[in-house]
Amino acid sequence: MSIELYEIEQHMARFEPFSRLPAPLLQAVANAVEISYFKAGEQILTRDQPLEHVCYIRSGAVELYQRDGTTLFNRLGEGDLFGYTDLARKRAVRYPVTAIEDSLIYYIDAATFEQVADECEEFAEFVDVSGRLKHVFEQQRQSSPLLSTKARQLVQMKPLLATASMSLSEAASMMQEQHVTCVLVTEPCDSTLPLAFLDDEDHPVMLVGIVTDRDMCTRVVAEAISPQASLREIMTSRRIITTQASDSAYEAMLKMLDERIQHLPILNGKRPIGVLQLADLLRFETSNNLFLINTILRQPSTEGLVRLSQDVRRDFVSMVEQQSGSDMISRALSLTGRAFVHRLCELAEEQFGPPPVPYAMMVLGSMAREEVTITSDQDNALIIADSYQESLHGDYFKQLAEFVTDHMAECGYAYCSGEIMASNAKWRQPLSVWRHYFSDWIATPTPEHLLESSIFFDLACAHGEESFVQELRELIAQQASSNPRFLAAMARNANNRTPPLGFFRTFVMEQDGAERRSINLKRRGTAPLSDVIRVHALACGSTQQSTLGRLDDIAHTQLVTAEMIKRLRYAFEYLSTLRINHQAAAISQGEAPDNSVEPDTFSRSERHHLREAFETLRDAQKFLGFRYPLKGNRERHS
Repeated sequence: MSIELYEIEQHMARFEPFSRLPAPLLQAVANAVEISYFKAGEQILTRDQPLEHVCYIRSGAVELYQRDGTTLFNRLGEGDLFGYTDLARKRAVRYPVTAIEDSLIYYIDAATFEQVADECEEFAEFVDVSGRLKHVFEQQRQSSPLLSTKARQLVQMKPLLATASMSLSEAASMMQEQHVTCVLVTEPCDSTLPLAFLDDEDHPVMLVGIVTDRDMCTRVVAEAISPQASLREIMTSRRIITTQASDSAYEAMLKMLDERIQHLPILNGKRPIGVLQLADLLRFETSNNLFLINTILRQPSTEGLVRLSQDVRRDFVSMVEQQSGSDMISRALSLTGRAFVHRLCELAEEQFGPPPVPYAMMVLGSMAREEVTITSDQDNALIIADSYQESLHGDYFKQLAEFVTDHMAECGYAYCSGEIMASNAKWRQPLSVWRHYFSDWIATPTPEHLLESSIFFDLACAHGEESFVQELRELIAQQASSNPRFLAAMARNANNRTPPLGFFRTFVMEQDGAERRSINLKRRGTAPLSDVIRVHALACGSTQQSTLGRLDDIAHTQLVTAEMIKRLRYAFEYLSTLRINHQAAAISQGEAPDNSVEPDTFSRSERHHLREAFETLRDAQKFLGFRYPLKGNRERHS
């Protein structure tokens, strides 16, 4: 190899994505390089020029301009690439490029670039705009056994199926003979129904319920139900929770803990192929947060809950070290918080007596979106049945709310500084009042109402009547999606927190106080991303609560391009991962965790990923204003 080729190879090996290439591919790129020199002020690429090469900056600096040739778009320096996006899409140059310093440019022909991308997946993902972030995120999904194990791999035997008309005594005998603790109940149906599948005798049936050994004891024995009664009389049928065979064991366990069930049917499409038991899953993996959740739900005292709360940070750090992924970690932490709320409600009912009227304790914000981190505080509220009477029931629910919020604070969930808690009488109201709140916020989007919407429109039931919470979700989905003025106001509100990017792709960092020379990843990253995505979700009538779940719903519409959906997903996942890793590192070093990172301490590659994530947020915010314009304002100014 000549000295010149060796120097080219060694220089490119220092920078992404070439540092990812195996030696033979890197040599192939170096051999294909053509070198050009440009003086400061000289144009390198012109608008609409046919593009046959990717450009690599060996030395110097360049500026990219918008199509008009005068509006600055970007500034790049040594080791940066340009032209690859247009080349990949087989289109002419969109952004003219001019040298702002004397610059040495390596040209890599299209055939070589495409060959290397075909042979090296990591290289291909890096040069894809969202692929760079995807690569970083996907690396963290693989190491946990619960994540890599599919639910179908834990199936030990076929499920016991029985018709709803089978007698309890016959079903009990079958369960005893086959050594199973539950039976899945089916009924004949039309084969064209969405949930229909063929049983062992090729008859079309559908799953309508489940009966467990506990049902047999608590209902048949305790309530003296006749053994000749049918399964239909005692089966759980209102809402059957299932999981797909392709789901991970981790997802299955979280679902069981979230729904507080002991048996989970596994479906291959529509057909049940087995039943998972929570006890088996907990024995399979007891070293992480999931075992803690189950223990919380069984804790007999508030003192015990406070002691258990000390394990939350330890298990959080453990999950991060296992590289469980930001989505899984945040979801586990969220379910941990909801488990505390649920158990505290139960303990409150033991202390103050059963509730005089039905109610739901709902959690809000990040806990509802299942995006909690170790620094999250508590946001909650009470929905009470409309039979509520202040004079008769007010003291009970005031005591219950204060019991829950006070003990949540003792368990490490700080009081909400804005008093968005059930202990605040304003957020402890009958369902009819909540309906009025939500309808009024949507109909009259004042600054105060927009703030409340951004908090309360992420809601989930932690204890009690889930139907109350579901009704409010459906009200939001129906009324918000049909109110352009409200959507426009929410869009404008979502653009208030801009990403920390300077004019030349530099980071704009805090200059004063404790966060000096740092960036708050929540305030300037994940929170505004959630706000942007929430607006699109409201527009399409989604009732999903998680940010990623909302993106799934938006993807089925024409509101946002598939490319933007992909970029938003990976930007959110990358920033969430960075935020969680930063907090875990602080805890491991004996420091207080926070959301502020210092980009100056990052590697060049890490700064590149961070910049891309913020650029995605910036682009999404720009689009939001066009997608949901304030038409009334335009009319007044015309």
